[in-house]
Amino acid sequence: MMNRRNFTYSAFLTGLGLSATPSLFANSGVATTHKYNLKYAPHLGMFKHSAGDDPIDQLNFMADQGFTAFEDNNIHTRPIATQEKMAATMQKRSLAMGVFVAYKDFKNPTLTRGKADDRYEFLRQIEAAVPVAKRVNAKWVTVVPGTVDMKLVEDYQTANVIESLKQAADIFEPHDIVMVLEPLNWFRNHAGLFLRESPQAFQICKAVNSPSCKILFDIYHQQIQEGNLIPNIEKCWDEIGYFQIGDNPGRNEPTTGEINYKNIFKYIHSRGFDGIMGMEHGNSRPDKAGEMAVIEAYKKVDNFL
Repeated sequence: MMNRRNFTYSAFLTGLGLSATPSLFANSGVATTHKYNLKYAPHLGMFKHSAGDDPIDQLNFMADQGFTAFEDNNIHTRPIATQEKMAATMQKRSLAMGVFVAYKDFKNPTLTRGKADDRYEFLRQIEAAVPVAKRVNAKWVTVVPGTVDMKLVEDYQTANVIESLKQAADIFEPHDIVMVLEPLNWFRNHAGLFLRESPQAFQICKAVNSPSCKILFDIYHQQIQEGNLIPNIEKCWDEIGYFQIGDNPGRNEPTTGEINYKNIFKYIHSRGFDGIMGMEHGNSRPDKAGEMAVIEAYKKVDNFL
């Protein structure tokens, strides 16, 4: 039964030639942006079918979907004018900048063998990352310290890596930039890399002893390399500065593999984590519907409160 108040409101709308149905406001132009509990950070290309190829349009699309962060491993390789435009858009749309890669070597034992020339080149690239980080308002940069040196006992290699990272931390600290060390799995993607497990990264960060040296805990890589995800996150917590995401197998969005991301995100949130969760994975479907599936997957696994 319609009460007097509803009847009066209905009559008012009828007088305007409108209908008091829910559809009246369905396309009223009042957007309702989804609010996530954590700062998930998409990559360029993840929503190109929906937003187009232009990076500015993609950033705006991400913000429109409720994402509050963005990650671009290769932003340092983009023209400075593009970096500046992207930074301005991120600031305008309240998108926090995630990591870009400050240093990586997937083929050589550059930091492990302890040679002066290798360390010089490493530190040169670290110094070059500083103006890029400032330009795009990045707090975190990724470091991958090369492969295992098969001719050297691992303890010596660890000492060599620690010394290089201490010198890099001295460069970053005055600028409040944090290099995050990313352990990468041997069994599917990066056989032979030196840094592969979270306890190893934890030990190195403790030895470097700097606020500018933390762990990038990539949940995809650590599920493959060591499993036991939440207990390892808990043990490494004090040295974790950043997370990355990808389900396994497939390295696509959460819900497409075996990892219980809802529980993991719930734990991370319960610890008060306010950093960035990089969406470093592919889409399980290579089309616009697949992009919408990524968004829906994150809404699902983020629904843990």
